[in-house]
Amino acid sequence: MADRGKRTVRDLRRGNRSALLRHLYFEGPLSRQELGRDSGLSAGSISNVVGDLIADGLVEEAGSVDSDGGRPRILLRVAAGYGCVVGVDVGETRVRVELFDLALTELAAADLPLSDSGHDVDHVVRLVLDGLSAVVRDAGISESDVLGVGVGVPGIVEQGDGAGAPGAANGVDLGSGEGIVVHGQTIGWNAVPFGRLLRAGTDLPLYIDNGAKTLGQAEMWFGAGRGAGSAVIALLGSGVGACVVADGKPYRGATSSAGEWGHTTLQVGGRLCRCGARGCLEAYVGAEALLERWGRAPEGQSEEAGLTALLAAADEDPSAAALLAETAEYLGAGIADLINLFNPERIVIGGWAGLMIGPRLLPAVREAAVAYALHHPCAQTSIEMGRLGPDAVTVGAATLPLARLLDSGGAPWNRNPTVREARLEVR
Repeated sequence: MADRGKRTVRDLRRGNRSALLRHLYFEGPLSRQELGRDSGLSAGSISNVVGDLIADGLVEEAGSVDSDGGRPRILLRVAAGYGCVVGVDVGETRVRVELFDLALTELAAADLPLSDSGHDVDHVVRLVLDGLSAVVRDAGISESDVLGVGVGVPGIVEQGDGAGAPGAANGVDLGSGEGIVVHGQTIGWNAVPFGRLLRAGTDLPLYIDNGAKTLGQAEMWFGAGRGAGSAVIALLGSGVGACVVADGKPYRGATSSAGEWGHTTLQVGGRLCRCGARGCLEAYVGAEALLERWGRAPEGQSEEAGLTALLAAADEDPSAAALLAETAEYLGAGIADLINLFNPERIVIGGWAGLMIGPRLLPAVREAAVAYALHHPCAQTSIEMGRLGPDAVTVGAATLPLARLLDSGGAPWNRNPTVREARLEVR
């Protein structure tokens, strides 16, 4: 039996491909000389790996810069047109599906409202698959150009055997999705085999995670969390969640349920939460609960419209203003718990509701966090607004297949592992 701890030449080569591809993606364009300086690899190794990546269509030239006394240096970047990734947000009122190139430029999008059946599992699966077909059609591409589909869902995502863990192709997750199970207590999902249900309708690689965690990955890669090794990305929508990042990686806990911040107890015996418990943070600062506490939202309107009306009313109505002030204190107290528990460098407030109320409440939230948190760790933590907008969950979901592409050095999706026959023309 082969020694599992022994790295082969093939492993080393894939590791070098992955390291250079990832560095180019986040820091490029870069020259070969800069790649050598940053990676510590020899000029020969850089030349070989970069040559392979260019031949595969993953990397392309991006102009040149003058060098000191020598020939201009050719700049390299990851080829945005190498393929596409799809991000899906199974939200509270809709399923949003977006198709991106590798630079995460949107090429097509579809919004599919949830019907009166709400989060009926079969209904949600059908919307995801319909949205996937729609964006591929609208972008005018083939499914073979899609490298993978990431899906953000509410609830706890249990990856299961072989899903989200190293797969069959030399330690690279191929995105089978078969064993993924979702426990969404607030939407009535109990051990739903979501991966298997989606797999029945598509052959594309599937990656599924909690929506707050996909939001967190997006903000850590491209937004307000970038550069922080320790952070908490808070999602405020109809409900409340969080992505806890430790040493640059999401902390998942024993069964991937870490980050259910909305269901920490704010008040013993308090308001009834959607999860069935009393006194949860979500029952006070989630959009659904906030509008219930106000009690004056126009009937028949969306939560987004209701929250807009509440913010407008607070300019003239003392009771609405008092409700928002109380919400800021609750939110600040909840953030203080995060500071005391995790000692993060940064806390980022995101989610569509967080982005709506955050600019108005942020100063009061910061004051409350200071009042409730331990002074020393609080002084080391910044509290900021998210930068990626209300669709950050979808962008984050798209980073799931993109992360697999970078981690693998581009190997798993090529039908021919050495040459991609046709380059995708980015429209």
